[in-house]
Amino acid sequence: MHKPLTTAHDSQMQRLHDERILILNVAPQIDSGRYPIKRIVGDLVHVEATLLREGHDHLAAVLKSMRVEETEWTLTPMTQRADGRWIASFRVEELKDYVYTIEAWTDRFGTWRWGLERKYEAGIHDLRSELLEGAHLVDEARLQAVEWAGDQDSSEHTANALFLKHCAEQLRHLPAGAAVALARDLQLEACMLRYAERRNLTTLDRLIYVTVDRPKARCGAWYELFVRSQTDDPRRHGTFRDCIKRLPEIARLGFDVLYLTPIHPIGTTHRKGRNNTLKAGPHDPGSPWAIGSEEGGHDAVHPELGTLKDFRDLVQAARELGIEIALDIAMQCSPDHPYLKKHPQWFKHRPDGTLQYAENPPKKYQDIYPLDFDTEDWVSLWQEWKRIFLFWIKQGVSIFRVDNPHTKPFGFWEWLIHEIRLVHPEAIFLSEAFTIPDKMKTLAKLGFTQSYTYFTWTNDKPGLIQYFTDLTRSEMVEYFRGNLFANTPDILHAYLQKGGRPAFKIRLLLAATLSSSYGIYSGYELCENVPVEPGSEEYLHSEKYEIKVRDWNHVLNINDFIQRVNRARRDNPALHFYDNLRFHACEHPDVMVYSKAAPDGQNVVLVIVSLNPRDAVSCHVDLDLSLLGLTDQHVFEVEDQITGARWTWRGARQFIILHPDKEPGHLLVLRKASLES
Repeated sequence: MHKPLTTAHDSQMQRLHDERILILNVAPQIDSGRYPIKRIVGDLVHVEATLLREGHDHLAAVLKSMRVEETEWTLTPMTQRADGRWIASFRVEELKDYVYTIEAWTDRFGTWRWGLERKYEAGIHDLRSELLEGAHLVDEARLQAVEWAGDQDSSEHTANALFLKHCAEQLRHLPAGAAVALARDLQLEACMLRYAERRNLTTLDRLIYVTVDRPKARCGAWYELFVRSQTDDPRRHGTFRDCIKRLPEIARLGFDVLYLTPIHPIGTTHRKGRNNTLKAGPHDPGSPWAIGSEEGGHDAVHPELGTLKDFRDLVQAARELGIEIALDIAMQCSPDHPYLKKHPQWFKHRPDGTLQYAENPPKKYQDIYPLDFDTEDWVSLWQEWKRIFLFWIKQGVSIFRVDNPHTKPFGFWEWLIHEIRLVHPEAIFLSEAFTIPDKMKTLAKLGFTQSYTYFTWTNDKPGLIQYFTDLTRSEMVEYFRGNLFANTPDILHAYLQKGGRPAFKIRLLLAATLSSSYGIYSGYELCENVPVEPGSEEYLHSEKYEIKVRDWNHVLNINDFIQRVNRARRDNPALHFYDNLRFHACEHPDVMVYSKAAPDGQNVVLVIVSLNPRDAVSCHVDLDLSLLGLTDQHVFEVEDQITGARWTWRGARQFIILHPDKEPGHLLVLRKASLES
């Protein structure tokens, strides 16, 4: 007689007895399901897992998926690949978060059918006992269909019950060959999957969440500017109205996100002067990141830029040209910010009662006070930042570049982004965190839609290949979307300082094609490359501290090059993705070759670019034709999207010459291919 199981040890025995099926190595998932994977509306989520049980019994499994607010699962049967992995897919069709899990069980019908087929193929045709066993299994499933028909008043279940009854009767009377054919019937297989007893039913011990974003989260061309510099007179502060006048040119260049540095009132206490000097002159505008004055804080606009209505007009004018406005959100305050008086508890006071300004050694920011997220009043601080984001969303903004998020608590970001996306799933958050890799990855896992990368400092061929292999071929592809900025107001890399105009073209071509999202800071198109001093990445006459008037038609501009690259990005679906990047072989240490293919294989782009901004290079490239959808029997035509030139190629090995004083790379589209006769 079985002894009741009562102790913790006994319960463990019971669990191990019941755990006949193991669901292992489920993909995709991040940190065992702790964080959601990311997809874009319309994407397929391809799921795979290893399913195991002892013995030779067959298994069956379903992928269960639904939107998070739903209560009824969508069930997709899983199939087994030749390598033993079980696979299935579901599509995320709405801008809502989804969830999935896996159920597996012992497939008694499948096990029976497999044994029946083996015996028949071995020449054993007296299968009466086996067929009675099969009829019994089908009868059991019929009873389940009848029960469901009664519970749900469903004509579908009733029809299936009648079909199963017919099949059971046939199995009892058909000759062996006809019975084997019936056992293989697809309708019978579907009904048995639906109604048969799921013995040893095992469910994955977690739900895996899927964050679903709109297409702009994956693909966009960003242009960063200071609104105050959109003027033709350094003595006159640029305005939102001036910015509206520049929109047609930005749209002509092919940018679809206009990222504005902070537009809030700027403090006067400890205001920085030109080139980051500690004493400002009477007309120095100060740093836009020193946010807050008597005119307001993070929910106000600098009076010299215009009014909130002017800002909303800018948002609307941009939208009409296919451009979205992105705002810089910097969670820091000038000494004049209203928070200092209204919420002094949000700031860390030193023993002498003074406040510590922000530092990032060797950089010092005497005009900025950081917020203290360790404050006992943290709840109201968190709620205030939620209010700030919702305020700007109300003004028509749904893209935010967040300054230094790695200096704020991880839990804060997980809460805030979740709260915003509950009501505004269209919101996009770009993490500007140049820090250790694990922090950058964690911020992406916590909810940031896109992330800055180390691209700006990665300029050699081995480094680029390794870095972008990690970004696009590792688990990172499930949650980390790199936005490649070729420069920023803080970063003028030595490569651009020393490489001249060709270097700017090279880095733009790389940024625009290695990832599906990239950006430049205004002045890049004019090849501005003078540092404040040798060895520094700071610009001379940095726009962070002064109004900068530019001649947008300067002879050194690369506007046409930018326009052609962005047009190619728009016209070629292969460039709308980042996880389709594949590298090809090339003998030259300065020449990179890589391709991207659209998911349907109908659009293929091949990029060949020299990293040498000074010298002409010539070499052979060895294409992996399979990545291009070709074989060595194909003759194929490629068209350069930068110059318009066309070439007809045969085979994998091709000879190329690149001149930096002309064009340092080819952005090729595969136009047509045919088999050699």
